[in-house]
Amino acid sequence: PRLDWDTDPLALPDFSGCTTLALTKRPQQHWTLYPKGTGLLKTNQILIVEDDPWQAKFLNRILSHEGFEATIIPSGETLFQVVETEDFDAVVLDLGLPDEDGIVLARKLRARSSIPIIVVTGREELDDKLASFDVGADDYLTKPVEPKELAARILAVIRRANAGKETTAATYPLGDHTLDLQQHEVMDADGKAVDLTPAEFAVLAILHQAAGRPLSRDELVDAVSTGDGPLSLRAVDILISRIRKKLGKDIVKTISGIGYRIASD
Repeated sequence: PRLDWDTDPLALPDFSGCTTLALTKRPQQHWTLYPKGTGLLKTNQILIVEDDPWQAKFLNRILSHEGFEATIIPSGETLFQVVETEDFDAVVLDLGLPDEDGIVLARKLRARSSIPIIVVTGREELDDKLASFDVGADDYLTKPVEPKELAARILAVIRRANAGKETTAATYPLGDHTLDLQQHEVMDADGKAVDLTPAEFAVLAILHQAAGRPLSRDELVDAVSTGDGPLSLRAVDILISRIRKKLGKDIVKTISGIGYRIASD
């Protein structure tokens, strides 16, 4: 059956008895409901970054029905605080956010994390798609989305990410220290954790992940900015100075005219 109504988008009905929802934008809000099927997806934690309350509610409903648990934030302002304090399996990211463009947020998020990023947006232009993939997005869908396709794509990128984790070590030598990407720690030769700030660790992590490639100050800004305000290039130099004081002056090399790179193991 098809149900048409004109109502507050936050007052959506319970779609728990439906497995597929098709949304079409018309003068009234139209939903097509199909009989409930069998859900086989394991629960995964998904972060939805979407400023439109109605779209956020829609995504939350369909993902919850497909076996995911979703958390919604309306802008990029709190994105980095949330991903640093909670564990998510993937991020569903809108591009048209009020405080910062979603492509910029995707670039900053990828600079500090390998979490899968699925762009779900109304932008259909090829340039936006290519730019999203260029900054590290794992998939790109245009609205309106088919719920089962969205769920399948999210599950696919999570599988790929988990497969990579199984073959990737969590700890790495870092001079006389050990870098633990899973625990977000750096330990000295005696196994004692070094007191690093989250920003200092983020810089070390992104330099390590660059595998010896020098990173510019702009790239390092992406790795440590939080959305609380612009981070100056000078702030990156200060972070590097602090890291050297704690781990040794040779731990990070200055590459003239480019930026910084991690010392060879």
